[in-house]
Amino acid sequence: MDIGGYRIDAVIDGEHTFNPTRVFEGTTAEEWAAHENLLDENGRLPMVIGGFLVRGHGRTALVDLGYGPGTVLGVPTGNMMNALRGLGVGPAEVTDVLFTHLHLDHIGWASIDGVPQFPRATFRCGAGDYEHFVVGHNDAFADERLGPCENRFETYDHSPPLPGITTMAAPGHTPGSTIIVVSEGTERAMMLGDVVHCPVQLLDDEWGALFDFDLEMARRTRTRVAAELEGDPSLVMAGAHFPGLRFGRLLRGEGRRQWVV
Repeated sequence: MDIGGYRIDAVIDGEHTFNPTRVFEGTTAEEWAAHENLLDENGRLPMVIGGFLVRGHGRTALVDLGYGPGTVLGVPTGNMMNALRGLGVGPAEVTDVLFTHLHLDHIGWASIDGVPQFPRATFRCGAGDYEHFVVGHNDAFADERLGPCENRFETYDHSPPLPGITTMAAPGHTPGSTIIVVSEGTERAMMLGDVVHCPVQLLDDEWGALFDFDLEMARRTRTRVAAELEGDPSLVMAGAHFPGLRFGRLLRGEGRRQWVV
């Protein structure tokens, strides 16, 4: 995708498919039958871990850093560096890392065995996440992966992170969960992080979420964001775990919301 002088590419660290009723506990096969377009040919739900490479205006940025070598939540990971090289980018060329939030499957390549993997990059995140995960030391994995990079952090509350890129506070999934927005005129491309894990959560406000820090706040944020996104053909969006990290539009038709890739 090209927007606002930036090129946006998906960078996949790992992917897997799951029984959808296991991912969203309490849902039924009958409920998923209404959303079969979100499932693969075997009726399973594809889930991705990775991030986005955003290049332009003299910057090479990554939005989120996957999990790194290993397996997380049943997803084998460790492919992000190979994916970057396939796009012609080496780790030393990355100038900025923009985190949607600081959960383990979004920060893994920050450092490996105590060695920062992006030696020139400035790291940015929401202030709430910085206080909770970095200053508050409330997560051992975050301490391990972000600790060697702690002196490189800035928070989004000071200024827009890059030319043509702004942020939207979206708390609930984590204290400082943030949406990254690339815009040009009236057109916007939004990287939602884990405000939603699957497009189905944009289609029906009653569908739950996964691993939210504050369930009620996350629900309010999700509902607000879906209402803002709905029906705007100039806006495209992608969640951090959407199949293929593909962007789509949230449109209204036949009396209900529709997800169109």
